Amino acid sequence: MAWSLPTITTELPLLRLLHLCSPALPVGAYAFSQGLEAAYELGWLRDVQAVEAWLTLQLQHSVATVDLPILLRVHQACADCDAPRLQQLNTLLLACRETAELQLADTAMGEALARLLPKLDVPIPVALQPPLFLPLFTCTAQHWQLSAEHTALGYAWAWLENQILAATKLVPLGQTQAQQLLHRLQGVLPMALQHAQTLDDDAIGASLPALAYASSYHETQYTRLFRS
Repeated sequence: MAWSLPTITTELPLLRLLHLCSPALPVGAYAFSQGLEAAYELGWLRDVQAVEAWLTLQLQHSVATVDLPILLRVHQACADCDAPRLQQLNTLLLACRETAELQLADTAMGEALARLLPKLDVPIPVALQPPLFLPLFTCTAQHWQLSAEHTALGYAWAWLENQILAATKLVPLGQTQAQQLLHRLQGVLPMALQHAQTLDDDAIGASLPALAYASSYHETQYTRLFRS
């Protein structure tokens, strides 16, 4: 059976998105629990209901108010080749991370992605110093002609999937429970994107004291599976 070249060409951006969001992308996302490991150690997360509440809160009050609105602006800045705006957004993102460990997730994964991208013939904007993961992820998606909306949903999906994988190891969740939780929280992602699209620059930001406390506690936790 002959393949239809136009169809393959049309679907290529979708395949690029799957590539970028794959847990197999060698950026070390699996090494970071984003405070979830400490929250478990502190006794805050002991069942699937508590994990669902924890992740929903982060999606609504951090991913939707920091990550996604910055992502949308980075996508536009990449399209406009606006280097000063890119650096401004890169700096803003790092400033929004409330602990050294949360900053480490951005910088370590960003450095890993920066090592990979030249091998995929993807240029790295020189304005991104240090190269943080979210801006590099977004500029790569824009280079591969993905829309800002698809890029945002892909990023949020990858974040959510990694968090549930961490919870599966820690709480622990059964595989069926984890998949059911992933299915339920999928519905939060479009709403998070919709909210992010309504924010102006001055509204970007988040304050989740429990997340900051958990992340800080994790730094001195006696035994750890994750880097943060």
